[in-house]
Amino acid sequence: MAERLWAPWRLEYIEQADKSGGCIFCDKPIEKDDAGNLLVFRGETAFVMLNAFPYSHGHLMVAPYRHSAELDELTDAEMLEMFRLLRECRKWLISAYSPQGFNIGANLGRAAGAGIEGHIHIHVVPRWSGDTNFMPLLADVRVMPEALQKTYERLSEEAHK
Repeated sequence: MAERLWAPWRLEYIEQADKSGGCIFCDKPIEKDDAGNLLVFRGETAFVMLNAFPYSHGHLMVAPYRHSAELDELTDAEMLEMFRLLRECRKWLISAYSPQGFNIGANLGRAAGAGIEGHIHIHVVPRWSGDTNFMPLLADVRVMPEALQKTYERLSEEAHK
């Protein structure tokens, strides 16, 4: 008998992935609904957004406001602020969740795993010993221990201390 594991929240991701046009990293900051769009912090040239479809709870993304796909296209000011924000993300996550490590990186191009190719962004994923189990391997499902909005509230509070 085949067992079923229901993950109805994944439908939003699947449907969103099928839509063409628009860029979340351009569109969401313009909307001025930071809580609804999971924007944790706004800088001058870059911002921090919680990943709505995280690999791990607390999964943040740092992106420039300006639409750019390549590192070579970023200004020095954008690059500097993005890396300063990466440092801040780490501090916020340590304060809020006490992770034991981090995965920090960018996927440049579809072949490298970029889900959104047209707008460069850097992932900051907190990690804990034993945080992965058989679920992602066997069922392509991740178990999140906290509701996304609660994670947003905790990290937004850390970012604005």
